[in-house]
Amino acid sequence: MNHRIVILGAGYAGATAAGRLAKRLHRDDVEITLVNGDPDFVERVRLHQLASGQDLKQRPLREMFAGTGVRVKVARVGAVDVDAKTVDLLGANGAETLGYDTLVYALGSTVADYGVPGVTEYAHNVASKQAALALRARLSELASGATVLIAGGGLTGIEAATEIAEARPDLAVTIAARGGIGDWLSEQARQYLRTALDRLGVTVHERTDIARVGANGVETAAGEEIPAQVTVWTAGFAVHPIAAATTLEVSEAGRIVVDGTMRSVSHPDVYAFGDAAHVAGVGGKTLRMGCATATPMSWQGSDALAARLTGREVIDTPIGYNMQCISLGRRDALVQKVTDEDEPTDKIFTGRTGVRIKQLICAAAAWSVAHPTMMLPSRRRRIVVTTPVTA
Repeated sequence: MNHRIVILGAGYAGATAAGRLAKRLHRDDVEITLVNGDPDFVERVRLHQLASGQDLKQRPLREMFAGTGVRVKVARVGAVDVDAKTVDLLGANGAETLGYDTLVYALGSTVADYGVPGVTEYAHNVASKQAALALRARLSELASGATVLIAGGGLTGIEAATEIAEARPDLAVTIAARGGIGDWLSEQARQYLRTALDRLGVTVHERTDIARVGANGVETAAGEEIPAQVTVWTAGFAVHPIAAATTLEVSEAGRIVVDGTMRSVSHPDVYAFGDAAHVAGVGGKTLRMGCATATPMSWQGSDALAARLTGREVIDTPIGYNMQCISLGRRDALVQKVTDEDEPTDKIFTGRTGVRIKQLICAAAAWSVAHPTMMLPSRRRRIVVTTPVTA
């Protein structure tokens, strides 16, 4: 029987893993099934563009993986049983159960409401294609002078605010940030960010905790009201609760605890890539959620899995950072160079240079996923180990 690899999730991590494993392993030895709830690959890092009214290129997964040996299954994941080695799915043809020999868990993350009342009922978000399209439709209904409040001052919040402000200069765009806006950046980068926000007319409320979201705005922890016709929640992301419902060892946040090769520390036949994985990077710091870490985690984990199955050397090198890229609309961007430990340096790129770097990175990430077997040598290895080894 061929070794069955089931990959859950076809975001940057899951789709990259499918292509890389298809290139590393001989198709006569392995069955690779890629499960995703959407039939297309979604460029999550561009969803703020989709929400602001721009159209993104469609990338159907079945077309992307045609001829690779990867079977694409469009279905939602209902549950995982890591002891029975099965996955429960719900697709267009109803419920089914898949068995696996190796599971790659790459379901990513969704919006986190942190228990704040009203987020689910009244706030929009850009954590999924469907959510971005819903926000797009709502923004198209707004009359000139309406207020859009972005709740959250992280990367997603800044990009959403600047994209909307540039696309709809007739709207009043506001950011409410729990801390200081861009306070993880260098001083030079923070100054540039503030200048860009001012240029776009974005109002910023710093050190503002939101206690409740309503139909007409938000209430802060200090009891103040910030009126808005639309609230966009970008205060953070949380992993899907599926992993935490299993016997897998997970972190307090529900992320699967893995070693440096992205293999579960409790179940050696399970690997986790991307936002769903809890792993230490350079310096021992837990890698943060994001595309910047999802792709290298997928490279390292896929290569380790293929190496174990084919009896080759397993490489285990801590993953580090290089830069943080923030789009500030379509004509401006800020690129902050960082250390391997994700600490800001004094080097930044801005303006058109920043835009080119940001666009190149986004385009390269999408291209590598859309051409899953073109980035590696063509030789496929035969499987010599039928189940994942423990050492």
